[in-house]
Amino acid sequence: MKRMKPLQIIVCILFSSSLFAQVHKAPAYPLITHDPYFSIWSMTDTLNAAPTKHWTGHDQSLIGLIKVDGTTYRVIGNGNGETQEIIAQQKNLTMNATQTIYNFTCGPVDAVITFTSPLLIKDIDILSMPVSYITYSVKSNDHATHDVKVYLGASTNIAVNTTSEEVVTKKYDALQLSILKAGTKAQPVLQKKGDDVRIDWGYMYVAVPAEAKATQYISNVSQGTASFIAGTKAANSVGDTDLVLNTSINMGRVGYQLKEKYFMLAYDDIYSLQYFHTNLRPWWNRNGNETIEKQMAKAASGYKSVMQQCEAWNKKLYADLVSAGGKTYANLCIVAYRQSIAAHKLLQSPQGEILFLSKENFSNGSVNTVDVTYPSAPLFLAYNPKLMEGMLNGIFYFSESGKWTYPFAAHDLGTYPIANGQTYGEGMPVEESGNMVILTAAICKAEGSASYAKKHWKTLTTWTDYLMKEGFDPANQLCTDDFAGHLARNANLSVKAIEGIGCYGMLSGMLGMKETEQKYMDTAKSMALRWMQMDDEGDHYALTFDKTDSWSQKYNMVWDIVLNLHLFPKKVYEKEIKFYLTKQNEFGLPLDSRKTYTKSDWILWTATLAQNQHDFEALIDPVYKYITETPTRVPLSDWHETTNGKKVGFQARSVVGGYFMKLLDVKMHERK
Repeated sequence: MKRMKPLQIIVCILFSSSLFAQVHKAPAYPLITHDPYFSIWSMTDTLNAAPTKHWTGHDQSLIGLIKVDGTTYRVIGNGNGETQEIIAQQKNLTMNATQTIYNFTCGPVDAVITFTSPLLIKDIDILSMPVSYITYSVKSNDHATHDVKVYLGASTNIAVNTTSEEVVTKKYDALQLSILKAGTKAQPVLQKKGDDVRIDWGYMYVAVPAEAKATQYISNVSQGTASFIAGTKAANSVGDTDLVLNTSINMGRVGYQLKEKYFMLAYDDIYSLQYFHTNLRPWWNRNGNETIEKQMAKAASGYKSVMQQCEAWNKKLYADLVSAGGKTYANLCIVAYRQSIAAHKLLQSPQGEILFLSKENFSNGSVNTVDVTYPSAPLFLAYNPKLMEGMLNGIFYFSESGKWTYPFAAHDLGTYPIANGQTYGEGMPVEESGNMVILTAAICKAEGSASYAKKHWKTLTTWTDYLMKEGFDPANQLCTDDFAGHLARNANLSVKAIEGIGCYGMLSGMLGMKETEQKYMDTAKSMALRWMQMDDEGDHYALTFDKTDSWSQKYNMVWDIVLNLHLFPKKVYEKEIKFYLTKQNEFGLPLDSRKTYTKSDWILWTATLAQNQHDFEALIDPVYKYITETPTRVPLSDWHETTNGKKVGFQARSVVGGYFMKLLDVKMHERK
């Protein structure tokens, strides 16, 4: 038997994705994921079958070509019908936490295209760096050597809201980088807000290290690829709309030894959000003394290190998830990871506090919605509670500055990207107050210190007292499941109030206030006993206190386990789980007895109430079936129909961070 040399072994590992196989199927695939505006996806299983798109579904085209011995193969995006290229054969697709990796055969050459958005949740400086890498790795598959050139074209639509907006472009060199830049001529900074909106201020960049000796030019749509395919030198275009930033690199002669080159795609939004009438720069430039060129140069010089960190994190996170809930559970969470983080923007407030503000994608476009923060929380509580603080700080400031004067927590801070105060038409008093108190307690438990709660104690006390007064038997009001309409005497909302009061008691104990701890814990426990009596339907608990023959997922009860509050006896969730298992449909457990649709994030919370792995898997397996078989090809929707797996509403939202609840439960108990 012929022995392989060490280099051959390395090449085999790189090209054998099965060794690192995690996720191979998702509703859509994250390519460039940084924030709600800089977010590009492939909506098909094959990377070269359709244009790449912004998460809203609008084309933000990336085109990738590989020329082998004069024959051109398309690997990224779709062609424009005017050029001659062969569609490369996609052999495999793998997603891990920070990367989406495609394997292609381009005739006698194999290629791996890797999209890396280094969302390293524990390193907020790398996390906030607005730069993604697109790496081409090529090698011969026929024992011969071949001339190989690689190409990336990036549409200037990445920097516009509508394709009619005129753009300006620039080609230049800086800090050992060759750079192409584009942005709108008008630059209406922070002048648009809303949901189905893309950024049209700031500038997009494509950069490569100068040592790559790349050819760069700006063209109209068809001219860029045509020039690369024909091998001619294209003149820079001066067109005003729908241009392409073109970069090609000559890889030279390629044999069995792997050759690799990377492109960087970056975005400088200059100002990211308006926060109570102050325009805020992104976290990476929060002091105003950084430049995008420095960020790209840092990304280039740190390329190998960042890739190593991503690989280590991909493995660590996957191992944690498998240990917590099994491989199916791990795969669910990997699909959710980048989406959840990239639905936020990382900033610093004028008060010097971290802000990690969400956009309520394809819901109503709200910024920092508390009942979106709540389901998103498990991922961030598990791995970086400081980001969790960044999700609460703005809401605390809203109340503590006197701008919000009600005795309950606000719903949101505005409509993205304008965070000047609540714009949602109606509050959710019990919902949001409970959310804020519970999440503060979870932060303190994760950090092993109640200092964050102490800082906001007066506000937390006001909100908890509101829950004591109004939370047990809620009036006719909305909860986080507002799409289902108003509901009085909502039993699951009552559970949230009870858990919130218990959390305040827990925090009091952490702060050494034993009498206060006793008072609130006793109140919560007595409420839990009353709840059990009022809501009992024999083999399950009802949707509302006054409605017979009804049921609902009591996902809010999960904090009883995760935070060791022990307000409800174990038999309560055992009875509920047993009942839920009789109500499942092909694609999951319905939210409640009113409709057959569901929220997948809540199913993962509900499943965490299961007392054994068998029941946990029985509840999550249909969600995985939904993720891998849904006919709706958009970034993961959290609101779907359990009978056919179709999206009902919402997509690309942060709430899929809630999938990490089982992992959070494990980690919280490790921290005891």
